[in-house]
Amino acid sequence: MEYHEKIQYSAAYIQENLGKIQEGTVALITGTGLGGLTEAIENPKSIPYNEIPQFPVSTVESHAGQLIKGEIDGTQVIALHGRFHLYEGFDAREVTHGIRTLGELGVKTLILTNAAGALNPSFATGAPMLIEDHINLTGTTPLRGENIDGWGKRFPDMCAIYDPKLRKLAIEKALELGIRLERGVFMQIMGPNMETPAETRMYKAMGADSIGMSTCMEAIAAHHMGIRLLAISCLTNKNLPDCMKEASLEDVIAQAGKSSAAMTKLIQAILKGL
Repeated sequence: MEYHEKIQYSAAYIQENLGKIQEGTVALITGTGLGGLTEAIENPKSIPYNEIPQFPVSTVESHAGQLIKGEIDGTQVIALHGRFHLYEGFDAREVTHGIRTLGELGVKTLILTNAAGALNPSFATGAPMLIEDHINLTGTTPLRGENIDGWGKRFPDMCAIYDPKLRKLAIEKALELGIRLERGVFMQIMGPNMETPAETRMYKAMGADSIGMSTCMEAIAAHHMGIRLLAISCLTNKNLPDCMKEASLEDVIAQAGKSSAAMTKLIQAILKGL
C-alpha cells in the first residue's frame, strides 16, 4: 500500500469510529510525562493506536498510545496521547503518520508539547519554553521521497514554521496567568542516548536553547500541510556541560509530571483565546 493510501485508510477509520472532525478542531500532541493534558478533555472518545489500520504503535512506556476526541472548555480537540520517535526504529514518515492523518481529517491548528533539556543556562527547570524556531539535527526529514502534491509543495519555505499569531497569544496568556514562559530555539537529535558534555557545548554554540528527541519531524510535516503550529517544551532538566548530572528517563517523567499543571493551564487559556 502506498504511503498516501495508508494515511487515508487511517483517517477513514478514525472518522468512521469517532465521527467527522468539526471545523475549528484543534489537535494536540502530548510529550513525555505530559499526558495530564488529556485529562482535561471533556466527553472523551478514544481509540487505541493498535486498533487504527496502518497506524504505528509507540514502544515507549510513558506514551499511552491513544487517539482522543472531545472538548476542552468548549473547544473541540483531538489529541495524540503518545507519539513516535526515530530512535524507536521508525523512519521519518512513520514518525509523522499521526500528523499526516490529522491533516487528512481536516485539522488546521496543532499544538505540540514535549519534554526537553535546557541548554540555555538562564532558563528555569520546570518552566515551559515557547518554541520560536528549531534546528533539525537528525539527518532526515519526513519530506524525503515522493511529494504528495495535495498535501503541500515539493520545496516548502521554512522561515516561519511556528505561527507568529499563536506565539503572541501564548505569550499574552502566560503573562495573564503569571506563568514564566521561556522563549527560544529547540533542537531535535536522534536519541535515545543523552548528550555528552562536549556535544552539549556544540549544540549550545549552534544556537539551541533546548534539546529533545521529537517535534521537528512533526513540525515539518504539519507546516508542509499548511497546518498552523504552536509548540511548547517542558524544560525537565538543565544541561550544564561543566557540571553535567545524569538525567534518567524516570527523572524526566517526574519533572514533567510536576510541571504539567502549569502547562495544562497555559494551553487551556490558549485554546480559549483562539
